[in-house]
Amino acid sequence: SYYLKESKGSRRWLLFLEGGWYCFNRENCDTRYDTMRRLMSSREWPATRVGTGILSSQPEENPHWWNANMVFIPYCSSDVWSGASSKSEKNKYAFMGALIIQEVIKELVGKGLSTAKVLLLAGSSAGGTGVLLNVDRVAEQLEEMGYQGIQVRGLADSGWFLDNKQYRRTDCIDTITCAPTEAIRRGIRYWNGIVPERCKLQFKEGEEWNCFFGYKIYPTLRCPVFVVQWLFDEAQLTVDNVHLTGQPVQEGQWLYIQNLGRELRNTLKDVTASFAPACLSHEIITRNHWTDIQVKGTSLPRALHCWDRSLHESNKNGKAPLKGCPIHLIDSCPWPHCNPSCPTIRDQFTGQEMNVIQFLMHMGFDVQKMAQQQGLEPSKLLGMLSSGN
Repeated sequence: SYYLKESKGSRRWLLFLEGGWYCFNRENCDTRYDTMRRLMSSREWPATRVGTGILSSQPEENPHWWNANMVFIPYCSSDVWSGASSKSEKNKYAFMGALIIQEVIKELVGKGLSTAKVLLLAGSSAGGTGVLLNVDRVAEQLEEMGYQGIQVRGLADSGWFLDNKQYRRTDCIDTITCAPTEAIRRGIRYWNGIVPERCKLQFKEGEEWNCFFGYKIYPTLRCPVFVVQWLFDEAQLTVDNVHLTGQPVQEGQWLYIQNLGRELRNTLKDVTASFAPACLSHEIITRNHWTDIQVKGTSLPRALHCWDRSLHESNKNGKAPLKGCPIHLIDSCPWPHCNPSCPTIRDQFTGQEMNVIQFLMHMGFDVQKMAQQQGLEPSKLLGMLSSGN
């Protein structure tokens, strides 16, 4: 099932893969079925949906893509869009994420996709990882169907995870406590998950789980992909067992968080098109405030527009990137919310909005000590924090 908003005059198509974690064994899939039915079955989906962020048809909210044909593919396969297994004696659930995408493409060809110029496969969270796993396959499918002229691209939002060491190691009991590598290792077997051939060839048999991690699959991709990733992604911190509620953060956690930002920044240094703000958040492209976030003075819609133009230009003449139109945007400041355009933070208990200084105090951030480390007066550091420099 999917939702479609046609835009007859446009030859641009945006296909969006919804996110929502995953489940990787009978027990946690049963729990998911009981508590999050819409992520396991299409039975209760509404007849229509309203597009927000990059799926909005309002130019104010979506300056460069508002006029495209929009397709929203809800996530009911719980397999990071990778599965290719039907229901069987052994398995009471079907996992068909990869096949759902193929079927939707087949059907859209008859609805105008056949004359498309550009197809942007986008997704958030598990859908963002789904983009990395499926973008080349979509391009191959369209080529095999005889539509070589369609430029297929990917936009992966909040799906670029690290297979790092957890802050506190926990046993793999459920989706939230399971270390990222272990969950995917189990999941890929349970879903009969498929990964792109070119990535698979980089790893030994049985090691295909590596292809679910952005920095490992990205170098093997043929299609251009734009990567949007918060440097301090809440889902990453959750699976790493860093919980930022209630108690002030201990120094070990604080160092772990800063190190996570550094590691993530390193994995993006060779990613041509990227947007990585130093914020603590998760998902962005379908939020209606997605136009407000900036990195080095450039907003995300603007960066995507620059990327579109650079691909258009390079198709023509292989020129260098466009002057004054940046597409590699990564914050260099070292802690969560050191970027003043970050989304507002709320205290998870009281729901109160917090400013940066309140948030850092809540995190157990020691202004005196930090100022000393940076060689500044504490008052100067506070001034810089509140203005976001």
